[in-house]
Amino acid sequence: MTHDSDILIAGGGLNGPVLALALARAGFSVTLVDAAAPLRKAGEFDGRAYAIAAGSRRMLARLGLWAPLAAEAQPMTEIKVTDGRAGDGPAPWWLHFDSAEIEDGPMGHMVEDRHLRAVLGAALEAAPGVTRRAPDTVTAQEVTPGGISVTLGSGAVLGAALLVGCDGRASGTAARAVIHRHGWEYGQSAITCAVEHELPHGGIAHQFFMPGGPLAILPLTGNRSSLVWSETSPRAERIASLDDAGFLAALRPAFGGFLGEIGLIGTRGLFPLGLSLAERLAIPRVALVGDAAHGLHPVAGQGLNAGLRDVAALAQVLREARQRGEDTGSLQVLERYARWRRFDTATLAATTDLTTRLFSNDNPLLRLARDAGMGAINAIAPLRRAMIREAAGLTGDLPELMR
Repeated sequence: MTHDSDILIAGGGLNGPVLALALARAGFSVTLVDAAAPLRKAGEFDGRAYAIAAGSRRMLARLGLWAPLAAEAQPMTEIKVTDGRAGDGPAPWWLHFDSAEIEDGPMGHMVEDRHLRAVLGAALEAAPGVTRRAPDTVTAQEVTPGGISVTLGSGAVLGAALLVGCDGRASGTAARAVIHRHGWEYGQSAITCAVEHELPHGGIAHQFFMPGGPLAILPLTGNRSSLVWSETSPRAERIASLDDAGFLAALRPAFGGFLGEIGLIGTRGLFPLGLSLAERLAIPRVALVGDAAHGLHPVAGQGLNAGLRDVAALAQVLREARQRGEDTGSLQVLERYARWRRFDTATLAATTDLTTRLFSNDNPLLRLARDAGMGAINAIAPLRRAMIREAAGLTGDLPELMR
């Protein structure tokens, strides 16, 4: 069939644009179908931010994206993990990860959504070989001899060797390919927001496990922090519906006073939490990346980083296949990507699921066991350093872009 481009990407969130840039760097022509209008510059802060692990930072640097982001990124030099109840303070045992224990610099950086999207938008406009169709969506897809044909909401019909779904947990790409999903809800919802505070955070990220769910306090530039507060869904919905004064009154017992007075900035979001895994990462002519392949609980802060690993692995598999003269949309090629990512994805899903179930309760025996376990890990330097490297995304079979 006639191909309008080598590869079509459905979904222009974060993983889709990074994949488009990685593939263009490898010499592919790419069409990115994005439901959002092109972003020209960073707008007002809306409270959204992401933890970019050290391995992901390497990838962004290789793609020329980190230099324009670096000045807006806040290094995370330490992570403190504690267990307890809101208002009672943390348990006597905790985990403390310090970037000084590894040689790769900060474990990660916090980057605001508005800055990341603006940099990606500018890079896409300047990238040779990338065509961005926005705002538009894929409404139909059909595997044809030698490729795949997609129909867009605008009525355009495009052909390519491969369609990559980067279109989230409710992936239309996966649904049209009859790739089923497995998973469950946790009965929790995450409230996302940001606060400004009186005292400096020192680049320290905090994860406070409470019976209803964890509260992550993640440092932003200046005296500001991003929050991901997981609670039982009924309580999260009640808290999210409060006005700013009521919301801060509910937050303060969990947040504590270690950063002084706090005030809300940006907007608040509310998201139900669950585990959602696609039964297959690839079929002939179709591959899934990011949340379209695996939707995880945010407890480990690895959702975006797992998606970027997908991007790096798929880009490498496709580049190597093309160098060998193979059909990049064939199942033989795409299964290499699926095998590469399957174990890492399953391990991360199991880890986040177990952590959520182990800590989201007030069972006194489990509390004693998990607190003692954190204290023991914290006291064993080699194990602690191994977990620091894991959190930084520096372990496992890393794709070239992340080495």
